[in-house]
Amino acid sequence: MNTAYWILALVLSFAFGYWVYRADKKRNISYPLLTAGLRFVVVFLTFLLLLAPLFRIKETVTKKPIVLFLQDNSTSIAQALRKDSANYQQNSLSLLDQLTQEYQVVKWGFGTEIQKDTLFQYTQPSTNMSQALTSAVDFYGQQNLAAIIMATDGRFNEGAHPLYLNLPFEGSLYTIAIGDTAVQKDVRISAVYANKSVLLNSQFEIRFDVLATQCKGYNEEVRLINVSNNQTIKTTSLSIASDNFDKTVYFQVQAEKPGLHHFIIDLPKAAGEKNSTNNRKDVFVEVVQEKKNILLIAAAPHPDVNTIREALKGHESYSLTIVSVDKIPKDLSPYQLFILQGLPSTTIAIPNEILKKPTWFLMSKGSNSAAIQATQIATLSVNTLNFQNQFAQFSSGFNSFILPPNYQAVMDKMPPLSCPVGKVEPGINTTVLLTSKTNGQPLWFLQQGAVARAILIGEGLWRWRMYEYKFFNKQEVIDEMIRQTVTFLTANSQEKPFNVQLPKAIWKDKEAINFNAYLLNENKEQINSEEVKMVISDSSGAKQYYLFAKSGSAYQLNIGSRAAGSYHYMATVSYKGKNYTEQGDFTVQDIPIESLESGADYSLLYALSNQYKGHVVMPSQEASLLDSLKNNNHIKPIIQEYDKTIPLIDWKWYFILILTLATIEWLLRKYWMAQ
Repeated sequence: MNTAYWILALVLSFAFGYWVYRADKKRNISYPLLTAGLRFVVVFLTFLLLLAPLFRIKETVTKKPIVLFLQDNSTSIAQALRKDSANYQQNSLSLLDQLTQEYQVVKWGFGTEIQKDTLFQYTQPSTNMSQALTSAVDFYGQQNLAAIIMATDGRFNEGAHPLYLNLPFEGSLYTIAIGDTAVQKDVRISAVYANKSVLLNSQFEIRFDVLATQCKGYNEEVRLINVSNNQTIKTTSLSIASDNFDKTVYFQVQAEKPGLHHFIIDLPKAAGEKNSTNNRKDVFVEVVQEKKNILLIAAAPHPDVNTIREALKGHESYSLTIVSVDKIPKDLSPYQLFILQGLPSTTIAIPNEILKKPTWFLMSKGSNSAAIQATQIATLSVNTLNFQNQFAQFSSGFNSFILPPNYQAVMDKMPPLSCPVGKVEPGINTTVLLTSKTNGQPLWFLQQGAVARAILIGEGLWRWRMYEYKFFNKQEVIDEMIRQTVTFLTANSQEKPFNVQLPKAIWKDKEAINFNAYLLNENKEQINSEEVKMVISDSSGAKQYYLFAKSGSAYQLNIGSRAAGSYHYMATVSYKGKNYTEQGDFTVQDIPIESLESGADYSLLYALSNQYKGHVVMPSQEASLLDSLKNNNHIKPIIQEYDKTIPLIDWKWYFILILTLATIEWLLRKYWMAQ
């Protein structure tokens, strides 16, 4: 408060007190100074309430260091602990109780997902170590996160390699090494390499990596089985001459019939091998009769163009041609899809023939929003010369196709797109794939109709592909978004009047399985006036019947999750007296990821602890972590001092004090005047 107000309050209070003193003196009050002093205090306190309603005081708060306990809750931990599970749990709880006295203790379980305040359940089907560490630093990295204690066997099967995370973590990482490092007898298929689609009458290769430990002397025939007739179509001998074995094996297969073909690679079990769940792999290959031709036209050289080329590389269903705007072919009839990078622009028009076929618009600086809006894919009130950064997120209502399971984790790590400033409103029959985190505005959406279209409002796909590789060591999600968009757009660019699409052929037993279907009229326009029926048969011959739901001008069907096994589907529709049928196969797997590798990986735990200034302990040595934390000079509480504003009106006792002093003055005066 200003000094002048303090002086004014004191002067006025003194004046009121002096006035009371003079009056009480005339009344012969016994102690006029006392009543005058009480009046001075009452008036002064009242002036404070009016002139200084807020008081600021300094307050000191001591924040304890945070210790985050990360418990691996995957199923492999239960197998690693076995009979020691109860002792381990008791020791861990004892440690946590002791830590609580000096530290703020946070308890998380991790596996496929983070489980806050949930420990020792061991039910998670997979292990994502990098997600757990990244989430820990994201949540508590700015709140004096002093140490992370991670109890795990060192085996991870989802997410990026934890050693390459480069976390902004200044604390210490201690690891509790669970499990046995003893090498067990195991022969397994670690990875399979095969094209998703091949051309009819061509030869294609199915390659797979075989890893083996302690299997010296193994000599068996590896089989490639065609599931459609349950016949072995290829065999090759596999001999293992050492205890540590690594070899790539391949089969050459002839693409004799069009359609989706299901193969099984069967690796016989080794004598004494306990874990045989990793001895079999399912492979699906689609044999197509002809490629779909795609023409990508770029207004100018752009890194996003190369991103699309890399995403479609090796996909034999598509033949991609990339040209600059000045080299557009005169004959556009061979192409089933056009991808326009920065086109049409404010200075460059495109042939009308292009807009009569499926088109994907990739907007960039200089794009002609009015020309794109004329296709009715969206209302675009944007300035394509003024761009801003927009972080993207997946739309919860999107269901046009299925993305890989870790798509959300990938998108959380992506840099922003560069998008034009303005407002975007999707047209009819559109489904939104991506929206802006800032304002919810659609960024990537697809439109069903007589001519399918898609649009990406912005540029920067090339950065997304780089970041996915940086954080996850693969480029699966971004590539799949591009491929699935292309598949969506080319779905009705074929001659078949009826087509059923399944986003993938191998599903997990907890995934919801979705089908899309498309029916074309005589003008090759997409319609859904007729009912589409579906029958699904399992390997025992049991059948279930379904009816597709109509969505826009197409059809969709969600059959939910299915038990592990092989399934055959057949969809039928009748249109103008003709019956059309589409059929295929898919597989549901329940192979537990945690069983694909056995034993503990202590080397990873030692490397992680060394990287982040910690060390490794065995479960029996958990108690020693308390001393390690106490002796760690980097772990200290944070003392924070800050100004606290206190409104006097919130102090009830302040009003009681004023009322009490005024009452005492009044009672004293009445008493002395009555004498």
